[in-house]
Amino acid sequence: MNWCAGGDKLDQEIFDAITEFVSHLMRRGDQLSQRYGVPVSAMKALRRLDAPVPMKDLGQSMGCDPSFVTMIADVLEKHGLATREPNPADRRVKNLALTDRGHQVKAAVEQDTLGLMPWTHALDRSEREQFLGLLRKMCRSLAAVPPPPDRDPAREVTSSTGVTAPVAS
Repeated sequence: MNWCAGGDKLDQEIFDAITEFVSHLMRRGDQLSQRYGVPVSAMKALRRLDAPVPMKDLGQSMGCDPSFVTMIADVLEKHGLATREPNPADRRVKNLALTDRGHQVKAAVEQDTLGLMPWTHALDRSEREQFLGLLRKMCRSLAAVPPPPDRDPAREVTSSTGVTAPVAS
């Protein structure tokens, strides 16, 4: 696909392949969500709950704000998977703790999730180790480079070919 004028064809193919790969993973996540009747965001929280965790810490580990953590806690409680309990060190803090059913669902979700991942059956052990190394390398690179600044459409121009670029200062 030639979607980036002057772009490197290999980089474009990698981008397209990653986009397709992520789309497949998201569909698999949606299938598991339907199977267990729990939103994907709540399944993500289940993975992080082994012992009781302060809700603030859970939010930080998931990269979400407190109101979203409250929504996740509500969903997990509604499904009987977790309860809120006072933190023994600071009663003002609420911990989210899995119920027995929550531990069972967590184990089933994790087993099903790993069973649905393509690397478990498409790659041998050596390839999986290489894949993991490449993923970690790219994640370190993303973490080390700051994101681009927010765009200001008032300071951009669109060419006759449809390419948008910032206006020189």
